[in-house]
Amino acid sequence: MIVALIDSGLGLLPTGAWLRKLRPDLDLLLQTDPDGAPWGPKPEQWVVDRVLAAARRALALGARVIVLPCNTASVTALEQVRLEVGPEIPVVGTVPAIKPAAAACRAVAVWATAATTASRYQADLITRFGGAAEVTGVACHGLADAIDRGDLTAIERAIAQAAERTPPRTEGVVLGCTHYPLVLDAIVAALPAGVRLFDSAQAVAAQTIRRIEALGGSADGAGTVTVLNSGRPGSLPAAAAAYESGRVLGATGSIYQTVDTIG
Repeated sequence: MIVALIDSGLGLLPTGAWLRKLRPDLDLLLQTDPDGAPWGPKPEQWVVDRVLAAARRALALGARVIVLPCNTASVTALEQVRLEVGPEIPVVGTVPAIKPAAAACRAVAVWATAATTASRYQADLITRFGGAAEVTGVACHGLADAIDRGDLTAIERAIAQAAERTPPRTEGVVLGCTHYPLVLDAIVAALPAGVRLFDSAQAVAAQTIRRIEALGGSADGAGTVTVLNSGRPGSLPAAAAAYESGRVLGATGSIYQTVDTIG
């Protein structure tokens, strides 16, 4: 069975890696969009059109399930994709783990892109699921882009700046961009000891598998990984090999491809 994952960049790696670990037999179709990335600052209809085009390509290649492991894509285009593909094709979106974080912690910071932090969508999620917790949005300027480039220096700088803007009483940090789990260790190192991190990648992968099982019939595959870059057959960028999730999915290449140009 082919499961298609759609994201502008490397944010699909954590969910893809969890799917590979939980169901290594599934055939994964990874669709990135280097020509259009990043999606966050783009107009809403532009993003909808981009995501719908990727969904149509997935169907043409035989995908039975579509996953949007991207907050921007889920916020902007999830319902349109569901209308496009019809009820027979499950479409799984991504929601930041604000609800479990707020249930477990008295003070929570939501690390996300600048666009998501300023969005009505995130504000609504905090209102709906924040409960009695004190929830603060923290914009991580440039972090997702630096992760896509594999730029270690820029990654560390963006994380340090976000940590400085995180309130000192924070007990839990929600990773509100699917890129951020790729640098989990660096985030942990930048935060005070004892701060808990909340990520949705494993939950999205588990929900995808539940939707696959609900389809009935055989879901077996050959365990292949196919990559389309803005609709063109290709491979994951070299930067993907810098991250454990990328290596799980078979990414190869030089770690931190921009290292020779740093400082």
